[in-house]
Parts: sequence; structure tokens; C-alpha cells
Amino acid sequence: MRLKTYYTNSQDKFPFDISLRNLVRRSVSAALTYENVAYDCEVSVTFTDNEGIRALNRAYRNKDSATDVLSFPMYDFRAGDAPEEGFPAELGDIVISLERAGEQAKELGHSFKREVSFLTVHSVLHLLGYDHELSDEDEADMIKRQKDIMKILMIDR
Repeated sequence: MRLKTYYTNSQDKFPFDISLRNLVRRSVSAALTYENVAYDCEVSVTFTDNEGIRALNRAYRNKDSATDVLSFPMYDFRAGDAPEEGFPAELGDIVISLERAGEQAKELGHSFKREVSFLTVHSVLHLLGYDHELSDEDEADMIKRQKDIMKILMIDR
């Protein structure tokens, strides 16, 4: 599997540097590998702040509040939708509020790096069709997958 990641930075509160992009790419790759995705993939990642993600949350989810991450999948894997063979699968878009990630990292007592990695993994699982909001079983399944992938990444703090 080859992975292509595209980045957009629409915030100025945290550095948009190579280490952030590498962290996100590594997190996307770990989630795809864990899920045994064998085909070439493309993922778009946008870094924003609380104001930016609040506007998107309001527009797309009818929730007028900032959140930490939003996922916009290109495929509905649960309904049998799948990428066309022989072409890279454009899995979708991930939008991360780095501002909210920083706040949550402080609240939870771990690093900004760990929080961004976790949010990326969480979002990739959504792009692949997992949804913790459907049932308690789906939530438990997604939590287990997230924990397993974070162990693989070895970002404990």
C-alpha cells in the first residue's frame, strides 16, 4: 500500500511543520496497516482552530460548537461502497482543530503529539466506516481498535 497525504493549514496557533505532518502520516499509515488496507490510498488533512472547526461542525453536522476532529469519508463502506480497483482510493478528509487538541492534551495530562496522533487514528477509522455513535458495541469496537493502533505507534504520553 502506498499512502499519499495532502495537507492544508488554516490556523496560526501551532507550528505547521514537518514533524506535525510526519506524525499525522505515521498515524494514518498505522491505522490503515492495522485495518489490512492493501490498496493505495489518499487522505486530505486540514489543520484548523476552534473557530474554523466550529463553522464546519455547524455547516455539516448542525452542531454549533467546536469539536476536536471531523471526518468526511468518500465511501460508505457499511453500505458496500468501495474504491475502484486499480486506482488510489481517495478515502476522504480529516479536519483537526489543533487548538482543541492542545486543550485536550492538557486536560488529559498527555502530550500534544499523542492527542494529534489519537485524533488522526480516530478519524481514519471513521473514514473506513467505523462509527462509535451507532451502538455501544460499535463504540467498544472502535475504542479497542484505537487502543491497539496507539500501542503500535508507541506514543504513550
